[in-house]
Amino acid sequence: MEQNSISKSHKLTLDNRKRTCLTGVKDVVAFDVNQVLLECTLGMVLIKGADLKVTRLSLEKGEVDVDGHVDSVTYSEVKAYGEKGKSFIKRMFK
Repeated sequence: MEQNSISKSHKLTLDNRKRTCLTGVKDVVAFDVNQVLLECTLGMVLIKGADLKVTRLSLEKGEVDVDGHVDSVTYSEVKAYGEKGKSFIKRMFK
């Protein structure tokens, strides 16, 4: 029961544009050195920057840490994620 309440809570902490800590993460959809796309309890989160690395990942706890230079963080809704997921991801990574 405690794990369920942890996964529903979403929090994003950004320290000096270098370290990002997120909770409420359901899945890491895609990542590379310039972008990290996460599915969270409140929608999709796209982190853009340079030299990005996923340094800690615990999907059981719903937590992810990303290190690197962060240029932007963008939230969007998850709409028809299953069937239209490919076109959604293509739009996010333009």
